Formats: sequence, structure tokens, C-alpha cells
Amino acid sequence: MKALDLQPHGPLRGHTGSHMFISSLQSGTVPVGAGLPAKRPAQAIEIPLADHLADLAVEALIDEADLSPKPGLVDRRSNGAHTDMTLALMHASALALWPCLRNMAEAAQTIGTISQPLRASLGKLGRDGEAAMLAATHGVNTHRGAIWALGLLVAAKALDPDADASTLAARAGRIALLDDPAMPPQQSHGLQVRQRYGTSGAREQAQQGFPAVIRHGLPQLQRSRAAGASEPHARLDALLAIMAVLSDTCVLWRSGPAGLAAVQQGALAVLGAGGSATLAGRRQLRELDQQLLHLNASPGGAADLLAACLFLDKAGSL
Repeated sequence: MKALDLQPHGPLRGHTGSHMFISSLQSGTVPVGAGLPAKRPAQAIEIPLADHLADLAVEALIDEADLSPKPGLVDRRSNGAHTDMTLALMHASALALWPCLRNMAEAAQTIGTISQPLRASLGKLGRDGEAAMLAATHGVNTHRGAIWALGLLVAAKALDPDADASTLAARAGRIALLDDPAMPPQQSHGLQVRQRYGTSGAREQAQQGFPAVIRHGLPQLQRSRAAGASEPHARLDALLAIMAVLSDTCVLWRSGPAGLAAVQQGALAVLGAGGSATLAGRRQLRELDQQLLHLNASPGGAADLLAACLFLDKAGSL
């Protein structure tokens, strides 16, 4: 395994280029102080709420992808347990979802209430977003679960911009409980796993108000920060807290109950050793990564919920 990589990495936000200001001294321009009055500073452009929420959601996806070292997952070190995914593909997928996420927030603003029309609109926009994702990744499912989670959360935030993280998650859950009559029949991996093992998945997490995030991920993120951990370490600890309690259908699909037990027990071992910021915790983290690679286990469901956790961490206090 390569050396642990815990340096923070700036987000790639190509979709927000129109919001950036670039100035340069043109040829022949008279500098300030050469007899002409100074120009007033440019006024900041006010970004629409829907655009801002899409920015935050895509940033959360890219921050999750870049976070390293994540056991069994694509990160800046390697492709983890995946043969069909790369970090560049994860970035491309995240950026391709910006229009979908903006449109979801905008739909919530327009409709204005948690209702069947909103659920139907979000369902259609989510399917459009999935098509855009698959086009960007040449058919690889990189963020299907994240579209569901973040789509609900940006809609909930658009409905109530002043809501805190817990209230947002509960509102998203109320939306998720509504049926989408236009949803086509599915035979996704998650559905097959739920039928085979009788476990809950991404749909149920959302309908319950994202308990793995609200009760475990966000509190651990805050505890690790309060203990003096760096931001990457705090985010890794949040991921591990989610992994420790989530019945991750991605893990169950790839490696069955044995893989899920390894994920949950290994995550608890890292946190029990003091978390990823400690020497003992990092040793446990390396062992967990090696074990998951051996089992071909990838906690992709936990990764999607970490992105939701990072979004709520920022959007919940706007």
C-alpha cells in the first residue's frame, strides 16, 4: 500500500467558473496613481440560492472523492476495490450532476411545499441526472445513491433556507416517503441485496431522515474537530462512524455478510483506537484497507452518505 495521504485538497469547481472574477492589466492601461482616480471595486455577484446549493452539493461530492486514505474506495492514492472507476471519473461525474442538482433546488423553490408534485418533479430530474452521469462516465454508476441523497437535501434546503442540519434531514425524509408513480421498475443491485438479505438501503436511509449521518457522521465530524484533528482526519472519522453502523448494500453486493462484518468491525476498531489522527488508529486503518481490498469490498453507500454529511455540515448553517 502507498503511504497515507492526508493533505487537504482544494475542490475542482469548473461549473462555477462564471462566478469568478479575473482581472489583468491591459496593454496601454494607465495605472492607478498616474493622474486618474481609482476605479471602485467590482461588486460581488449574488448567486441564486439554487445555484449555490448545487455548488455545495458538487463540492461535497468532490471533497468525498478526494479524501484519502479511504478504505476500499477510490481516492487520491488508488482506485480501491474498483476496476471501473478512477478519481478523474468521480470528478467528471460530480461536475455532470450540477445542472440536475440546481434544477432540483429550483423545482423545490417553485413548488414551495412537500407534496406529490415535488416528489414527481424530483424523480424526473433525478433520472435526467442519472442519464447525465452515465454519459459522463461511459456507463459506470459512480453516484446513483448520491443523486438520491443530495437531490432530496438540496430540495429540502431550498424549501427552508434557514433550517439546520437535523431539520433538513427530516424534511428530506418526508419527501422521500412520497411515492413517485412515474418511477420505472428497477432491479438495481441495492434492491436485489435488500430482497436477498432483508436489509435496508439508501431509500430507507433517506426515508428515516438519514440517521447514519445525523446520529453518527455529523457528531463524529464535530467531535474529531473539537479534539484538534485536522479536517481530513475529521472527515475520515465521520466516514468511519457511518461505515460502523450502515448496512451498506454496496458492500453486501460485492462481498456479502462477511464483507459487511469486516467493514463495520474494522471501522469501529479505527475509532476505538483513537481515530484516524492517531498512530494506533492509522495502523488499524491500513489493516482495514488491506482487508477490504482482499474481500473486494467497497463501502460506496457510506461514501454517498459522507457526501451528504459534508453538504449538511455546510448548508445546515447557511
